Amino acid sequence: MTLKYEMQLLDELPMIYTCCVFVYCLYECFKYKNTVNYPLLCILIGYSFVVSIIYLKLKEPIFHQIMYGTLVSVVVMRSVYIVLWVYPWLRGLGYTSLTVFLMGFFLWNVDNIFCDKLRAVRDKMPPVVGAVTQFHAWWHILTGLGSYLHILLSLYTRTLFLKYRPKVKFIFGIWPVLLVEPPKKH
Repeated sequence: MTLKYEMQLLDELPMIYTCCVFVYCLYECFKYKNTVNYPLLCILIGYSFVVSIIYLKLKEPIFHQIMYGTLVSVVVMRSVYIVLWVYPWLRGLGYTSLTVFLMGFFLWNVDNIFCDKLRAVRDKMPPVVGAVTQFHAWWHILTGLGSYLHILLSLYTRTLFLKYRPKVKFIFGIWPVLLVEPPKKH
């Protein structure tokens, strides 16, 4: 196994695990009891384990991309359901997180498909321009931001369901955070 492949595994396998956490949270946000959904938990752990083993055997990035894309599709479908039919006033936050994340996902795939060609083009560019065209870096930035916004959406959804009073505030007018006030006592 080459060092490049080992680094790729370190970069890609955690994506499956963290996306499974998103799936679990989104499907468990509308319940009152503090319980564990063991069937869903077992399915997601099994999925992660099987994908990891197959990916380690096949060493094929396309397999990983399809398995990760499948999880992302589940997250997207559940999120769209929530912002269309449960809490429609959260559409802006939901669609913003999705758009930012998908932009990163798109750039990641462009980088994976055209890596050698992009590297050759970057070698001919001034260093600043070359640095800005590092699509793998943009993948990390955009999916990190999109994931953060999605976590904010998930927390907002859960706290609303529990009858708390969440509010999105912006630190320095740009960075969104969630403030949660306890439910009003009658």
